[in-house]
Amino acid sequence: MIAASTTTFVILVVAVAVFISNKLPPSVVAVAVALALYLTGVLTLGQTVAGFGDPLIVYIASLFVVSEALDATGVTAFAGQQLMARTGTRPRSVVLGLMILVAVLTAIISVNGSVAALVPVGVILATRIRRAPSKLLMPMAFAAHAGSLLTLLGSPINLLVSEVSQDAGARPFGFFEFALAGIPLVVGTFAINLFLGPKVLPERIPRDAPNDLSQYAELMAREYDLADEDAAVSYHEGLNEIVIPPRSSFIGEHVYVGMPLQGDELFVVALRRGGSALESATLQAGDILVVRGGWSALDEHLGDADVVSVAEPQEVRRQSGRFGRRTYLTLAVVVPMCVLLVVGAAPPAIVVLAAAVLLVALQALTREQAQSAIQLPTLITIAGMIPLSTAIQTSGAADQISSRLVTTFGDSPRLLLIAVVVVVLILGQFISNLATALIVAPIAIAVSQTTHTSPLPMLMAIAVAAAAAFLTPVATPANLMIQEPAGYRFGDYWRLGLPNLILFGLVAAFLVPVIWPF
Repeated sequence: MIAASTTTFVILVVAVAVFISNKLPPSVVAVAVALALYLTGVLTLGQTVAGFGDPLIVYIASLFVVSEALDATGVTAFAGQQLMARTGTRPRSVVLGLMILVAVLTAIISVNGSVAALVPVGVILATRIRRAPSKLLMPMAFAAHAGSLLTLLGSPINLLVSEVSQDAGARPFGFFEFALAGIPLVVGTFAINLFLGPKVLPERIPRDAPNDLSQYAELMAREYDLADEDAAVSYHEGLNEIVIPPRSSFIGEHVYVGMPLQGDELFVVALRRGGSALESATLQAGDILVVRGGWSALDEHLGDADVVSVAEPQEVRRQSGRFGRRTYLTLAVVVPMCVLLVVGAAPPAIVVLAAAVLLVALQALTREQAQSAIQLPTLITIAGMIPLSTAIQTSGAADQISSRLVTTFGDSPRLLLIAVVVVVLILGQFISNLATALIVAPIAIAVSQTTHTSPLPMLMAIAVAAAAAFLTPVATPANLMIQEPAGYRFGDYWRLGLPNLILFGLVAAFLVPVIWPF
């Protein structure tokens, strides 16, 4: 047992060092951790691969599909437009508005769900205000962590500590009771991110960052002097600017403004050569056409090598924020999904998986869109780190920590609470914060029983400290979700994460015992 726990600690330290070095993708490191635990005999084969079948993986994969549906049908673009209309283009106002939105949404559908849904909004807003996504996405994710402490359903950890409290003979926590600690944390997190974020976050734009196409119709109307009916973008119809490349089969064809293309599905609304507008011409390489038609026709006929689209039609449609049949289908699925998550009618993985299947079955999004939305590196990283959580529990490492705490701090409940908070803050940066809570909650109950004190402050402190998973991208799925879209590196998180962690640690260690006395 001692050898297994020592091996587990060694693997944990090596994994953290490799993560920090940023030499290997997180998914590769996570899988290597799982393999190392198996090859050293710490875990069985079943325990090693159990992470890939964990309900959390199903839950997060399904959330990616739901998020894609919200984005593809214009819901997130509409939310971004409403947010921009109310905040303007001042970076701090936009960041504040985004943090408020994600904190409120997190209180209803959890951290992972809200971050997955709002990552596209954050990226587009960053483009619109001419800021790197790296300046917005980390404050958004950290605000989601704070928002998880506004209600009982903000995080699975809240439900866990409430159930543990009841099982230990104390009362469960009320639905909004977490907000007594959560509201100060939300306010403090907002302040830290607003004032420190611009100074410490990197200016890093990922290679595949999207362009802001929300004003595409207005741009086309202005550039080509189009009539309103030719430039208008709706949920069903749009327009696209295309260039005739060399060796295109269209070279030599005669076209004119108003001419139908591909039957009657598309129409030419503008024609330009060398900066001069033309009414008709025999096409040459480099000629520019603006064509109008249904989105499906634009996708089908402008996706081959004979033309080059300046902007992808689907991206223009996504960012238009126009509602249509698929938008209402998506809302008809997602709203009941949120209600079911709130009332706890079924396990979250089942609820969100059913929503994802329904969205594809009702054709709110295509099968190809659903498949491409699932971020495999994120899922593999999480699945590979779950065995490490198991190893810490089964190898005796958790028992060693518990024994050391009691030996060191004796019967002082305040010192023991501070020690438990420190343990949660450290472990929660490298393994699942839910797994950290599962490990430390029994320790907290044992400590409260030994000292004859209420378990409520200990358990609430665990919930607060577990939410402070800020220093690494592997600390929570939400942290991983923002890494690729923002171009973050492993070492970027601690710069803004450390002040937030200190805030959460102070609230857990000193404010919580005031609200929930020993």
